[in-house]
Amino acid sequence: MRVPLSRWMIRFTRGMSLRGKILALYVLILLLPTLLLGSGAVYLVVRGFHNSYLSAVDESARQTAQIADFSKRNYDLLAVRTATDGELAARLSRQYDDMAKVVDTVNYIDRTFLITGKYLPGIIDFRIYHTNDTLVQDGQLLWRPESRIIAGQEESIWYRNTMAAAEPLKWSSVPGNPDRVVITHKIMDTTGNPLGLVYILLNYDAVFGELVNHPFNDRGSLFIVDHDRSILASTDRKQIGKKLALNEWQEDFAEEPAANTADWLDLTHSKELLIVKPLSSGWNVVSFTAMKQLSVEDRKTLLLIVGITIFFLLLSISLMMTVVQNIVRRLRKLGNRMGDLSRGEFEAAIRYSERDELGELENMFNLMSERLGKLVEDITHAGLQEKEQAFKALQAQINPHFIYNSLGLLRWRAMIARDQEQIQIIDSLTTFYRLTLNNQISVIRIREEVEHAKAYLDICQFRYPGKVRVEWDIDDSVLDLYTIKTVLQPIVENCYQHGAIVRRPDAFIRISMARLDDRVMMSVYDNGQGIPEVTITQLAEGRYAGKGNGCGSANIKERLALYFGTDACYTLESALGAWTLVTIDFPACQVQPAIRKGR
Repeated sequence: MRVPLSRWMIRFTRGMSLRGKILALYVLILLLPTLLLGSGAVYLVVRGFHNSYLSAVDESARQTAQIADFSKRNYDLLAVRTATDGELAARLSRQYDDMAKVVDTVNYIDRTFLITGKYLPGIIDFRIYHTNDTLVQDGQLLWRPESRIIAGQEESIWYRNTMAAAEPLKWSSVPGNPDRVVITHKIMDTTGNPLGLVYILLNYDAVFGELVNHPFNDRGSLFIVDHDRSILASTDRKQIGKKLALNEWQEDFAEEPAANTADWLDLTHSKELLIVKPLSSGWNVVSFTAMKQLSVEDRKTLLLIVGITIFFLLLSISLMMTVVQNIVRRLRKLGNRMGDLSRGEFEAAIRYSERDELGELENMFNLMSERLGKLVEDITHAGLQEKEQAFKALQAQINPHFIYNSLGLLRWRAMIARDQEQIQIIDSLTTFYRLTLNNQISVIRIREEVEHAKAYLDICQFRYPGKVRVEWDIDDSVLDLYTIKTVLQPIVENCYQHGAIVRRPDAFIRISMARLDDRVMMSVYDNGQGIPEVTITQLAEGRYAGKGNGCGSANIKERLALYFGTDACYTLESALGAWTLVTIDFPACQVQPAIRKGR
């Protein structure tokens, strides 16, 4: 038996992976038998509990219905006897013209019904309403409907609505006061004409409290519903006054207008246990209980079965974990190495000795890590070379118009007059081109960048004599620090070419440099024609497609990011027709910065 079973198991798991083999053994040998036996036992027990629980709930609802029916008949009998008293009807219908007869009628009613209103428990108020103008209201038993508030509404309106109702006897809840219940019964003469109304105000707790409060050990709810499906009593008193909708009463619910559906308690889709017990008067007692609520003893038995099932499941899991512990440890080790690889640590490797599926995976991981490291290194080196070439190409883009204008100026002045200004112009040009045309360096000291900008401004001063005042505010502590080449001169050039500075009266340019802790702040301010706000937004978002300072700004921002990454900030502010301020904020470097690998 053992040998054929072993051979079958080997054939069955031969094409599976290691994980599949372990799972197949676990499911077939441990998990599946345990679950089948445990499920069968739990099903049989739960089925027995379910049947016994249904019987207990049904019996409880039946007893509640009997008590409610008996209590209702007693109060109904009191209201009917009062309303059908022949002498009372005769005295209410009589026309009085003598006060002595009125007093006699009042004494008769007090003598006959004052004690009657105290026969049953829970009666708070007992009244007899009439509309006989010749008969007084004594404020004790005899009342006439006026503007007082009763049963949650004006007395006269309440009396008229009650008398207009089809049924002579009516139970109702008091809106806004669930602690009170009202019984009314019409008083008619022998011909069926209405004479008055019997009004009985009951204490809810005395009549229904013990019946509906805390049913089924607080594991369910009870409702007492009249023939109109209105809830007169409920475990949750917030539901009193609403109408109850059940599957047995679907027609009643469908006949109600859609606007009134909010006043219904709809249990037609409830999945819980609903039991309806009709009363002889047309009322119903409805019990609402959760199917999962079991008795304490039943729960103990169920927990015992579930505990045994869980025990065998835990035992099977512990056996499985013993088998796969080594596999889990190796998988976690492989996962940690993959995390190192994702962080760029391509030297990560795994030592392995087993020759199973995991061993092959570990070997392939080591080969992949080695190849990825070399590939990333090659890509990084190629990217740096490409960016360096692009940077050198950017440096070579010099505005030819400036060169032509400068050479034209030199030639013109050389022809007109020979003076010292020609020498100064030539010196400024020499200084300017010495740095601009030198493509072998990309990083210089701030002192050289300042000299380069001054040379450009000297040439502009000769070109536009007396047009622009230049102010310098240079912190000497920044002169020996390093910056990237040609960031200041393009900004100053924009003041002349795009800011139209020479057209402004009292034009000036202010160039400032300061060191703030470990940062360097460069700024160029001019009172030229400014830049439109939409252009500034496009420049900040890199969407500017026009000509002019957009290209220069993009050039500077690209080169700042190339060397400083996000540590450098290029800011452009302007008021159209008033001024422009360009600010460059970058780290203070005492050694030459290099192109960042992360770019």
